[in-house]
Amino acid sequence: MQLQLSFATLLAGVLFALSTVQDAAARPMKRSPGTVTLPLKRVPRAEGIPPTIYLQQHINRAHKRLARMKKREVPSDLQLRQNIERRMLALEESPLSKRFNRQGVKKNARSTNRIGLAGAPHSPRSLELKKSKGGNGAAGQAAAATATGDNGTAGTGSQIEANGVPSGVEAANAPTASNSLGLNIEGQDVGYLATIQMGTPPQDFLILMDSGSADLWVGSESCQSTAGGGCGSHTFLGTASSSTFQDSGKQFAVTYGTGNVAGTIITDNIAVAGLNLTGHQFGVADQESDDFADNSVPFDGLMGLAQSSLSEQGVPTPPESLASAGLISDAITSFKISREADDLNDGEITFGGLDATKFDASTLTTFDNVNTDGFWEGAMDSVTVDGTDTQLTGRTAILDTGTTLIVAPPDDATAVHQLIQGSASDGQGGFTVPCTTNASVALSFGNTAFAIDPRDIAFQPVDPNDPTGDCISGISSGEIGAATEWLVGDVFLKNAYFSVDVGNNAISLAKLV
Repeated sequence: MQLQLSFATLLAGVLFALSTVQDAAARPMKRSPGTVTLPLKRVPRAEGIPPTIYLQQHINRAHKRLARMKKREVPSDLQLRQNIERRMLALEESPLSKRFNRQGVKKNARSTNRIGLAGAPHSPRSLELKKSKGGNGAAGQAAAATATGDNGTAGTGSQIEANGVPSGVEAANAPTASNSLGLNIEGQDVGYLATIQMGTPPQDFLILMDSGSADLWVGSESCQSTAGGGCGSHTFLGTASSSTFQDSGKQFAVTYGTGNVAGTIITDNIAVAGLNLTGHQFGVADQESDDFADNSVPFDGLMGLAQSSLSEQGVPTPPESLASAGLISDAITSFKISREADDLNDGEITFGGLDATKFDASTLTTFDNVNTDGFWEGAMDSVTVDGTDTQLTGRTAILDTGTTLIVAPPDDATAVHQLIQGSASDGQGGFTVPCTTNASVALSFGNTAFAIDPRDIAFQPVDPNDPTGDCISGISSGEIGAATEWLVGDVFLKNAYFSVDVGNNAISLAKLV
């Protein structure tokens, strides 16, 4: 009986943690002298979540995200929940299970180790696992507990650190290029946030930057959570806070790999890296799922940076509007994504061009975007491990800052891991590699190979108490999509300078310096 109760408690905590991880869909841009840069920030992963559950969150989220991107049938909530339940059952039988915190995660606690998803969602980055009030046993009890909001109510307030970001978010350094913002790191490299201004007088909004979607939104002053109550301790926009706010009354709704929002399209002034857009159209959410509304969520809204053809609101993205207004020369968005382990906090997003101080110009390669829906997808020439060709040809990869892991078709993921000494399949779509691996996995685009740091392949220790044992691999497998399609997230993108160009419908990558 005690075992069942502890299992239910742990599963409840895991399911709740799933509900507080964001995912996003986004879209990208191009380059030029008139550029703007913003810093990108970091948010941590929730304590007490077993690494294998953390892995499954990202796998679920990526599967759902890729299905939406490719307009295929999305895995059901039941399927995603069953994936987590199988992991939990395996964990319960493991001798390591006693080492994990079995008390779950308090809903209204802003942890310094929060799970961040596009998948995100992820990102924000995790898988959508909706809460169900039905069901028997531990899973049903856990789902019912989270659905009724027994763990707390949004809107109780959150701590803001002296640097102006929520506790648990590491503020990025000041950007080194013009027209740029620093990217704060969320969690263990699972999400990237930047601060922009909205309204009159201008207010700061901390925004998730996502290249896998195309809508900008923040919560409205009347925002309500689908879990009940308000939308937490976030910054909101409306007539009470902005004298230039105008509501069109036109409705919009966006569903991500994790979570959803609905509201109206409005017009108001925004400033991105000091570039002022007067009367920009975007959304305010009158309703947010708890994945966005909960106090544990560190950001106030989301900026999709894919092409506006993907927008549910049917309006231009901020980079497209900046280019149309002549504030930047081209609708280009460029990303330098920082790695938590390096402790450099030098992440940056630049609008209108590329920051030449971040990459080796001799390695810059530009290739066509082959996606017709608005995502950023390129032909992948080859995949090698320590220089050995996996013979995987004719592949394409969606490059998505809103996804944490790399998700490859099952046969491709197996082919890669067969060349990594000491790797093993976990039988559920994931793989393990030695935490001490020095294997160099490289993806080639535009005839240029980009190596992934072995630390990113060894994503997280299976046993937190044994950092030299087995680690969860940053490359997992997925059944969603064609046998030639990869979803390539931050495990790869941390290792390259990434730029997207709307005008030329092109993607650029370069090696970092």
